[in-house]
Amino acid sequence: MQSTIPTPQTPWATSIQQRLNTAGLILLGAVLAGVAVKTTGLSGKLGFAVSFFVIASLLIFIQQLRLRDLAAAKDSLLSSFASLAIILTLIPIISIVATVVVKGYKGIHFGMFTNDMTMASVNDPVTAGGLLHALVGTIMMVGVALLISFPIGLLTALYLTEIRGNLARPIKFLVQAMSGVPSIVAGLFILSILIIPVTQELTGLMGSLALSILMIPTIARTAEEMLRLIPNELREAGVALGATQWRTVSGVVVPAARSGLVTAVILGIARIIGETAPLLLVSGGADALNFNPASGPMGSLPYYIWKAFLTGGTEEAYSRAWGGMLILLIFIVLLFSLARYLSGRKVA
Repeated sequence: MQSTIPTPQTPWATSIQQRLNTAGLILLGAVLAGVAVKTTGLSGKLGFAVSFFVIASLLIFIQQLRLRDLAAAKDSLLSSFASLAIILTLIPIISIVATVVVKGYKGIHFGMFTNDMTMASVNDPVTAGGLLHALVGTIMMVGVALLISFPIGLLTALYLTEIRGNLARPIKFLVQAMSGVPSIVAGLFILSILIIPVTQELTGLMGSLALSILMIPTIARTAEEMLRLIPNELREAGVALGATQWRTVSGVVVPAARSGLVTAVILGIARIIGETAPLLLVSGGADALNFNPASGPMGSLPYYIWKAFLTGGTEEAYSRAWGGMLILLIFIVLLFSLARYLSGRKVA
């Protein structure tokens, strides 16, 4: 006799008829909102949006109250406000991305990845010059900042999660406080501590030091959360086998949190790759290609964008700036997507 597997029941799921009724109420709300805009003092797109939200929410509330109960009606009202919050959040994001894409693609051409701005100005035709120096400078400054920030951030996270000494509380407070430090403060700190009294030169290395101040808190906090996800059983197993705490941490805990630490690195890079204020103060922003961060000014994508807007004024300069923004936005989206992918993997 063949047994049948019962189909799982989901009584909380909305049926097709309920969805059609809700869609009909939303359509009716749109019609009534159009009538309200013409008959009341509300006008324009904002007036229609406000009228539509109020009327549609009220209609759905009445529907749920009639078909179910007061609790379902309240739930529908809260769902309406949640949907409104999501829409209000998405509007500026979509607007920014759409604006950058629409205006930025005009400044994209192959030569921008092979030339610098040594023989061209921002007001020259878009096909003259490029942002190779800015790409190289950004990659080198972010890379040096990563070399400085990752060991400090990882050791800080290990101290907070594994050592838990007497300084754990003040260090955690300091890390949280540094997370809210304005980026220009980091640039002013490097300018007043190192450049003016010591080097007296604007270089890419100084830009990396300023960026590392902003990067360390992100890496430390993310790495701390990832290390806390490691089960204590792994630590206890290492100690039971006779390993010291250092051997257990370096041989068991850190490898187990490898994907989480990679996520921390990517989030740290995404945090600083678009910073402009500290680089304006300490990097110099050269127009020529420079592979030595310790000598001479070094360009960057944020500086390239800022200079095109500030010193330009022509359509070509604005096209260059928007094109640089599009490249920078693509970098940031790729980094956050990679971090999202890695954070979704199992910590192992």
